[in-house]
Amino acid sequence: MCGIAGVIGPGGSARPLIEAIVHRGPNGVFVEERPDRSLAHARLSIIDLEGGWQPLHAAGSTVIGNGEIYNYVELAADFGLNERLATGSDFEPLLHLYAQEGPAAFDRLRGMYAFCLIGADGRVWLVRDPFGIKPLYLLEHDGCVTFASEPRAFLAAGLIGADISEDRARELLAFNYTLGEETIFTGLRRLAPGEVVEVVDGAIVPHGRRIAVPARTSRGGGETRLVNRLDAVLEDSVRVHQRSDVPYGLFLSGGIDSATVATLMSRLNERPVTAFTCGFEAPGARDERAQAERVARALDLDWREIQFGEEDFWRVLPQVAWAMDDPTADYATLPTYKLAEAAKGTLTVVLTGEGGDELFGGYGRYRRALRPAWLGGRLAEPRSADAEVLARWRAAAMPPAGLTRLQQAQWADIATWLPNDLLTKLDRCLMAHGLEGRTPFLDPEVAAFAFALPDRFKVRRRYGKWLLRKWLERTCPAAAPWAPKQGFTVPVNAWIAPRAADLAGRIAKIEAVRRVRTPEAVAAAFANESSDRWALLFYAVWSLIHLEGAAPAEALAAMTD
Repeated sequence: MCGIAGVIGPGGSARPLIEAIVHRGPNGVFVEERPDRSLAHARLSIIDLEGGWQPLHAAGSTVIGNGEIYNYVELAADFGLNERLATGSDFEPLLHLYAQEGPAAFDRLRGMYAFCLIGADGRVWLVRDPFGIKPLYLLEHDGCVTFASEPRAFLAAGLIGADISEDRARELLAFNYTLGEETIFTGLRRLAPGEVVEVVDGAIVPHGRRIAVPARTSRGGGETRLVNRLDAVLEDSVRVHQRSDVPYGLFLSGGIDSATVATLMSRLNERPVTAFTCGFEAPGARDERAQAERVARALDLDWREIQFGEEDFWRVLPQVAWAMDDPTADYATLPTYKLAEAAKGTLTVVLTGEGGDELFGGYGRYRRALRPAWLGGRLAEPRSADAEVLARWRAAAMPPAGLTRLQQAQWADIATWLPNDLLTKLDRCLMAHGLEGRTPFLDPEVAAFAFALPDRFKVRRRYGKWLLRKWLERTCPAAAPWAPKQGFTVPVNAWIAPRAADLAGRIAKIEAVRRVRTPEAVAAAFANESSDRWALLFYAVWSLIHLEGAAPAEALAAMTD
């Protein structure tokens, strides 16, 4: 896990870009300047602590990458590369494979990654993993293509101004994230999940996308056989996701997904696995600590309990707004940030449960989508009063033909909120503390197995994730796999309420807010305990930091003093 930046073309330097994202690579920065390019890498050392420094050169090619290629061991063995490897880096086998196969080598990768590869053939490639676990942002300017792991790098280097797209801002307030390849910053775009592009004469040339999940349904089979197959697929994924030369552990909630990861980590490790859980100190808050503790005791985990209260809310809010330079107004960023803050110094790698709901059919909206209208069924899509914004979501979420109704809903989430909300949240909140977040559900082998399952093994009666529950019933009964799902909420409204009237007045005066909400709409949101309260507060603090140049403490003071 690292930060990368580069300028492909003459005359530019990646140094000011990388200096803005050194929090992603606390172990050191290296900049390589050549007449036709500048490459920079801020390293968080995970694999081959001594020899894995980048840019990495082998077989006449060069690579800088962010993330991990988990199957580097198997690739080296399968292609007879071990005698040619000069390092133990997970990225070096890719360079040798590229020498043999060219860009076809990219399809062999199993991992989370965003990288720039410059081949011995002179071709320059930018590539992102199929789920979009790791980020990469691009800008074409002055005959060059510039890339970096975070938008703040372009702002710091003076390559873009603090100009925002009102369309993206409205998406943020409607969905808590923005859609598609265009970012909230005018002119700056994301490399899409799975996208491969080539840089030719200072321009970006598309070369297609690697799709994260198979557009098909399997015949399934007997339940026992599928549970056994699921066990093998998940164990293999967790095993490769544990590959690390530094301490690793997990974030444990009271839910099924993190309990699954914990169960397999406990099986695969001789020593107790370190797990962190966050609970909320607020009246009526849904607190999963008791259930997480039961799982931790059953699996003999080294369990650490973290509390999150009103004081944490106001302290962490501006720090999260700073970290989320590509904004995600998801209140789950708050406990994720504090968990990372607590884990720093104990762990460097953290496994999490992101992706379990999307792949195995866990969300209640999936079950509603399968019901007829007269039983309360409705489409599994976000609700928005803004018809134009909702139309853009529908276009971004459009699935291919041939999927079941449940798969269509899963596909929509995998295309929209998974990369642009959940995975952005995980990347920024952990990287702000120099931690690497890994997602064993979002693995090609797991995805190929889970997404193609017949609907009856995902949703049955009032249960989602049916097959995963059956597996947990057998492997970790303490996880209470058939207990009613609590849902994940953070009591933000309870913490905002005492200051609501004052906040409404202050937020309504901020320029970025005034461009997308009238003062009357802001006042109404805060007067009616609307869920828009949190999104407006986050957006206001975010805009003060990223558009007006305020430090996090100054942004908070503007809201609360």
